[in-house]
Amino acid sequence: MTEIVQSIERALTILEIVAEYNAGLGITEISNRIDLHKSTIHRLLSTLIHKGYIIQDPVTLKYRTTLKLYELGCKRVENTDILTASRPYTKKLMEFTNEVVHLVVRDGNEIVYIDKVEAENTITMLSTIGRRIPLYCTSVGKAILSQLDMEEVVKIWRTSNIIRKTPNTIINLEDMVEELTKVRNLGYAVDEEENEEGIRCIGAAILNKDGDVEGAISISGPIMRVTEDLINIYGEQAKNYALQISKELGYIPK
Repeated sequence: MTEIVQSIERALTILEIVAEYNAGLGITEISNRIDLHKSTIHRLLSTLIHKGYIIQDPVTLKYRTTLKLYELGCKRVENTDILTASRPYTKKLMEFTNEVVHLVVRDGNEIVYIDKVEAENTITMLSTIGRRIPLYCTSVGKAILSQLDMEEVVKIWRTSNIIRKTPNTIINLEDMVEELTKVRNLGYAVDEEENEEGIRCIGAAILNKDGDVEGAISISGPIMRVTEDLINIYGEQAKNYALQISKELGYIPK
């Protein structure tokens, strides 16, 4: 059973309530909203003022929140990198699928593997940390491309060495544009043996606090295990965990 420190809970409740009102609230108004005696609220407000989380308007005498919580949140985001933020979630995703999970970032027209969580199965992936692969032929690459504006997508395409790596590789720009529209609608991308025959990958983009793409994660495995029936299930899981990592980086969903 979770132990609750009543005074801390009450102070945080006051913060949450006052934060909803830009013009501030008086003690009576706060008391009416959380059903606490005014003297208790006054003591808690005094402590919050002392710690810099609340100020009292000298004219209206109402209480307002300061930007201290925002500053603390910014420090949390600034001190969190994608590798640190992703690890609890990529591990959970691997455990859910029992397939290898990758974390990548973009470098120019390529993705770079920066982390890999191995599954306990008999087939291992060729991927290694530091390996580079073009954006256009991977699920993570397509997930990243789906977050870019079309002008940048076209620029990347025209400056990439587009080759048919497998019979399924998309090598036509119009087809890629159509594919990226599908990715945006689904929230995840699928590599249908486009980079490596016999391997299916499902990836989702990770966004940062500015809403820009920061990287992507993917589930990869042989088509005999990552079957068509599992694409949507794994895709939704990849999308969910990518969103959780994005939130760790400060992303706020619209």
